[in-house]
Amino acid sequence: MRAALSERSGRRRRSDVPEATVARLPVYLRALHVLADGGSSTVSSEALAAAAGVGSAKLRKDLSYLGSYGTRGVGYDVAELVLHVSAALGLGRRWPVVLVGVGNLGHALAGYGGFDERGFCVVGLFDVDPARVGERVGEQVVRHLDELDDVVHSARASIGVITTPASAAQDVCDRLVAAGITSVLNFAPALLQVPAGVDVRKVDLSNELQILSFHEHRKAARALTGVPA
Repeated sequence: MRAALSERSGRRRRSDVPEATVARLPVYLRALHVLADGGSSTVSSEALAAAAGVGSAKLRKDLSYLGSYGTRGVGYDVAELVLHVSAALGLGRRWPVVLVGVGNLGHALAGYGGFDERGFCVVGLFDVDPARVGERVGEQVVRHLDELDDVVHSARASIGVITTPASAAQDVCDRLVAAGITSVLNFAPALLQVPAGVDVRKVDLSNELQILSFHEHRKAARALTGVPA
């Protein structure tokens, strides 16, 4: 009954959830799993916010979009909140994923066991390099990109991951979309153009390193002036 309630709540509110909130939901879910594994049955908004690295007011606002308000003096039921957040993220089913570009990064991602644990199943690995095609990575054999359409259709995949060089990323994205992929996770350092109805999430490792560089620069400047970090 509780699971069904959570799924209905997730379906009802998902379209109204701001993108910034959606981006924080996996962080909350990870913190909740840690709490559950540690034996916690309830958690206050302050404690959950601290574990997720956000302010408690922001966390309460985010969770209110899911219909989760907690109980005054008690906090949130951890197991129930896991269900609410999981339902909002669509994690009640397994999502087939295809990955294009089996270089160093693609190879590492293809072998990452965390995808399966979170409900994502890699159903196809693709490349155009003859040295890569035919290679076995875990339980998958790398296929030529020309086989993309057949695998996407047979596995009913809707999520694609791009780990190609920047010069190939747009062409690969176009082929993914043409095959029926409607959500793309892009690791290539390129800005992709997609039609309406296709969602793209960009993971830019160089940007993240530059952000860390900013923080390191600021800490060094504070150390020189004697200001606490």
